[in-house]
Amino acid sequence: MRKSYVAAHIYMIVGVLSGLYYREMTKINEFEGETQLGVLHTHLLALGMLVFLIVLGLDKVFGLSGNKQFTYFFWFYNAGLSITCLSMLYRGTQTVLGNEVPELFSLVGGLGHIILTVGLVLLFILLGKRVKEHEGVRTEQPESVNSSV
Repeated sequence: MRKSYVAAHIYMIVGVLSGLYYREMTKINEFEGETQLGVLHTHLLALGMLVFLIVLGLDKVFGLSGNKQFTYFFWFYNAGLSITCLSMLYRGTQTVLGNEVPELFSLVGGLGHIILTVGLVLLFILLGKRVKEHEGVRTEQPESVNSSV
C-alpha cells in the first residue's frame, strides 16, 4: 500500500510543479496559444495522483498489493504515464519556444498511452480476481452468522 501512497504523493508534487512551469514558461515567452503544457498538470494530477489514491483505497479493501501482478501493473502504469507526460512536456515546451516538434514525439506519446493501457488492463484483471474472492468470502459469512443465531 505504501507504494501507491508514495506514487500519489510524487504525482501531486510533480503535477503542481508542472502547472507552475506552464504558467511561468508561457508568461516569460509571452505565449498565448495552445500548448500541451496546459494539460500536462491535469494529466499528472488525474492520471497520477487520483488514480493512485483510488488504487490505495482498493488495495485497503481488496488486498491488491504484495503480489507479482500488482508489481507489473505498478511499473507498466508508471512507465506509460511517465513516457506520455515527458512527451507532452517536450512538445509543449517546444511549442511555446516556437520550435518545430518532430513527428517522432507523437509516436512516443502513443507508445506511452499503450504502455499505460497495459498497466490498466493488469490492474483490472487483478481487481476482478480479488472482487471474485471477496464475494466468495461474503457469501460464506451470512451462513456462519445465521447458524450461530
